[in-house]
Amino acid sequence: MTTIRAEVEAPSTNLAGYELVEDIHRLKKERNAVILAHYYQQPEIQELADFVGDSLALAKAADKTGADTILFCGVHFMAETAKILNPARKVLLPDLNAGCSLADSAPPEKFRAFLEQHPDHVVVSYINCSAEVKAMSDIICTSSNAVRVVQSIPADRKVIFAPDKHLGAYVQRVTGRELVLWDGVCEVHVDISIDKLKFLMGKHPDAKLIAHPECPQHILDEADHVGSTSSLLNFVKTDPGAKFIVATEGGILHKMREAVPDKTLIAAPANAENSCACAECPYMKLNTLEKMHAALLHGQPEIILEERVRALAERSLRRMMDLG
Repeated sequence: MTTIRAEVEAPSTNLAGYELVEDIHRLKKERNAVILAHYYQQPEIQELADFVGDSLALAKAADKTGADTILFCGVHFMAETAKILNPARKVLLPDLNAGCSLADSAPPEKFRAFLEQHPDHVVVSYINCSAEVKAMSDIICTSSNAVRVVQSIPADRKVIFAPDKHLGAYVQRVTGRELVLWDGVCEVHVDISIDKLKFLMGKHPDAKLIAHPECPQHILDEADHVGSTSSLLNFVKTDPGAKFIVATEGGILHKMREAVPDKTLIAAPANAENSCACAECPYMKLNTLEKMHAALLHGQPEIILEERVRALAERSLRRMMDLG
């Protein structure tokens, strides 16, 4: 294990509503902290954050910050990424149980054995992976730049793409490159119901379907636009359409509705029986205002990485960031 998960039980607090928010602001100032949040966080967390973005934008924001402490409201691999890029800064994650099904799908020991079976391959790993897997990779990518990263590799080189097989298959189709794919998936995106989605499309024939490339191909084949979380947000801002069905984690709808209050946004439905609920990441939603407050108050839970792993992971991350 390279990550020390310092368990701290969040104290009960009598602070409610605005008082809790005010005390978070006070603690943030005292700790010289910056709050980074992913688009999939609850709206109240997004509103408190200094910066909200997708994985690529958050990696860049973490790299540029001058704060002493980074409070990362996202999932574990994201906080690890911030620590990889900021070894001298304290990185806090409000809930250490905020994991990721994609990261969990690639245990380091199994990934190392897989690489040994495929020597002489360039290893491209999606940022949704552990620090250990990043350390074993040649270059990291996000959904925003995965196509560009693969295209940057000489055509005569064999490439492993991990851990998301659906994003990898999408990149394969776009680039025409043959990739060796690790068999991992995002449980949120594969849980979007194609049957319920087609029902919605029939009910709203004037709506455009936009989808994240972590979705299976049968969903992407129906989409009018495929792109990263930030790409989906930009699409609803710039496209002349007035109605969109959004096939990704439902948290993005908060920023979308802020950006285009005059447009109709419909969350793609999950597979849950007798439910029309949107696809939702249970790990992202583990972070709360109370846990943010406790993290800033106690300076824990803190992400701490072994320096050898951190340095190797930073090398692969910097290669991605050097692409621009």
